[in-house]
Amino acid sequence: MHTSMKKGILIANLGTPDNPTRKDVNRYLNQFLTDGRVIDYPWLSRQLLVRGLIVPLRAGNSTKLYKRLWTEDGSPLKIYGDRVVTGVQQRLGDEYKVVLGMRYQNPSLDAAIEELLRARVDHVTVFPMFPQYASASTGSLHQEVMEILCKLQTIPGLTLIRDYYDHPKMIDVIVEHASTFDLESYDHILFSYHGIPQRQLRKADQEEHCLRDKSCCQNLTDINAGCYSAQCYATTRALVQRLKLDSADYTTCFQSRLGKEPWTQPYTSDVLKERAAQGDKRLLVFSPAFVADCLETIVEVEFEYQEEFEELGGEKLDLVPSLNDDPAWMDCIVQIIKEHGS
Repeated sequence: MHTSMKKGILIANLGTPDNPTRKDVNRYLNQFLTDGRVIDYPWLSRQLLVRGLIVPLRAGNSTKLYKRLWTEDGSPLKIYGDRVVTGVQQRLGDEYKVVLGMRYQNPSLDAAIEELLRARVDHVTVFPMFPQYASASTGSLHQEVMEILCKLQTIPGLTLIRDYYDHPKMIDVIVEHASTFDLESYDHILFSYHGIPQRQLRKADQEEHCLRDKSCCQNLTDINAGCYSAQCYATTRALVQRLKLDSADYTTCFQSRLGKEPWTQPYTSDVLKERAAQGDKRLLVFSPAFVADCLETIVEVEFEYQEEFEELGGEKLDLVPSLNDDPAWMDCIVQIIKEHGS
C-alpha cells in the first residue's frame, strides 16, 4: 500500500562564515573561491591562485568587513534564511519539510539534504535565493545538489528552480520596500547587481550573441534567456515600469568586482563617479540580486559606497532594504514553489 510521503523544499543561499574570525573567513573564502564555477580556471591554477594569493591577501580585510556586518544573533544572511524557512514551513504545512542549505559552509547542502531524507521526502524542490541565474551561483548550487543526490541508491524526484528575476509577486515586495522612500527627492536611482566576469557571460552563450554590442543584454529573448546580465536588465525593467521611472532617472550597474579582467558593466563605482561629476547629491540604490541583506548590501553599498560618494562630493546614498524576512516575500516563495508543481 502506497503511503503519502512529504515533499522536500530546500531553500538555498550562497553561504556565510560561521563566525567573523580570520580562521572561519579563511575557510569560507577557500571553499567559495575554489569552486570551479566561481573562478573557472583549470583546477591547479585555481587552487594556486585562491589559496596562494587571493585568500591570503583578502582574508584580513574580509574579516574586518564581516565583523562590521555581524549582529548579536550572527550573520544576517543566516538569520533571514532561518526566518524564511520557518515562515515557508508554516505556509506549506505538514505535507512539506522545508530546510535551509548553504552552498558554502553551514548549514551545508549535505546536512540539509540528509535532513530531508530523514523526513522521508520522495521529492525535493530546490529554491535558490538568487532571482537571476548565473553559473557561479544557481548553476553551482544545482550541480552540488545533483552530485549529492546521485550517490544515493534511491534518488528522489527533483525540481530545480532556475530563476524568477521578474516574478510579479517579488517585484511587488521590492516596490513596497521602496515606498518608504520619496523617490522624487533623489537625483538618480541605481539598480546595482552583483557582477560576474564577462568571460563567464561568453561561456554561457551558444549563439555568438554575447557582448556583440553594448545593448545586447538590454532585451531578453530566446537567444539570451539564460544570460545573467540580460536577466538583471529584465529585473530593472520590471521595477522601472512599476515605479514609473523615466530612462534618465536610473542606471543599471554591477558591483563586487574581483581582479582586473573585465566584468559586467557599467561598474557601480564608476557610476557613482559619473553621477557625482554631474552634481548629484542624493542617490537611492536597489540591490535586486540579493534577497537577503548581506556583506554586499549592508557593508559594500550602505557603508563603502556611501563613504565613496561623500568623498566625490555627494551627500546621501540610501539603500532600499532587501526582501529579508518580509511575510510577503515568504508568500512569494510559496507561490513560485507551487508554480513549479510542488
